[in-house]
Amino acid sequence: MKKVAAIMMALLLVLTLFSGCAGSGKAEIALITDKGNIDDKSFNQGSWEGVVAFVEDQSKAGNKISHKYYKPEEANDAGYLEAIDLAVTGGAKVIVTPGFLFEVPVYEAQTRYPDVKFILLDGQPHDPDWNYETKSNVASILYAEQESGYLAGYAAVKDGMTKLGFMGGMAVPAVQAFGYGFLQGAEDAAKELGLEDGAVSVTYHYTGNFDENDTNKATAKTMYQEGTEVIFACGGSVGKSVMSAAAEAGKKVIGVDVDQRYDSETVITSATKGLGASVYQVLEAIYVKDNWNEFAGKTTTLNAKNNGVGLPTEVIGDANADAFDRMDKFTKSDYDEVFARLVNGDVVPIRTIEVADPNGYATADELVNGLSLVKVAPQVR
Repeated sequence: MKKVAAIMMALLLVLTLFSGCAGSGKAEIALITDKGNIDDKSFNQGSWEGVVAFVEDQSKAGNKISHKYYKPEEANDAGYLEAIDLAVTGGAKVIVTPGFLFEVPVYEAQTRYPDVKFILLDGQPHDPDWNYETKSNVASILYAEQESGYLAGYAAVKDGMTKLGFMGGMAVPAVQAFGYGFLQGAEDAAKELGLEDGAVSVTYHYTGNFDENDTNKATAKTMYQEGTEVIFACGGSVGKSVMSAAAEAGKKVIGVDVDQRYDSETVITSATKGLGASVYQVLEAIYVKDNWNEFAGKTTTLNAKNNGVGLPTEVIGDANADAFDRMDKFTKSDYDEVFARLVNGDVVPIRTIEVADPNGYATADELVNGLSLVKVAPQVR
């Protein structure tokens, strides 16, 4: 009976996550996935959870709203736009697009469908020539990834680790900001601890993709074999590869975008964005508060001041649990103190630096000079 109960519980969880999935008919609220899947433990899933949470709360209030997600057949501008077309044909009045990959498709769609509201996460609409325009039917939401990355790097060094790793996906602005913040947080923590110059080493690497694959796992495995204690896995499904390598090596991982502690015992914390919360907030502005105008036609940046980024402070399902229980020294009190510095503006992490490479890959010297690193010695590969 216990086995049957466990199976039924697993099925219930799957149905909850995938409620409203592709193939379930017309829907008023639609989400278009990017390269990943709806269960990617990252951007798509975090955004979809925001849609589901809002719809469920509205249902409890007696207001039923149909919802559905679409996975494009091709992961390119044409494929994303085709999925948007399909969603509109299916009755979508609000479309959520998670990620910078939707910037060009939404730029075109905002004109094609002026009566449809678009929630573009982590991006701003622009044409292929980088001419930006956000029309009144689009809410562009950005996040201060440098702040979230800063907290992760600070926590790792304060916890006693001095051999760090960073595995980013593509060198796009959001991923770059996570990495730059990570290095700055480690630098400040090292200064506070009085560590020697160059005492903290960071192996800094971009995978060139957001995939779970053997190559990315092998890269993480090599980094761990070389002595890396923890890797900040900042590239969607790349994290799955890193977690697998960490489990085999008995090492640690810092997750990204959403709280990934539930995916692996190796995850000690995660540099999160309020993906679900921001989707919920904008949907609430449309359907409940009637203040869509506060988001329409503009870019809203969510940061520490409005709880848009941070490290997880709660364990889902257990109000008495300690979200920092996988760390040796860094505590919730330590976190509250450094988080307050971001909120108050006492610490303002750098988001961008000058990088010569057209693909955005910074050299070690560019990282050191651009971020004023002294205690932290990055090694780029």
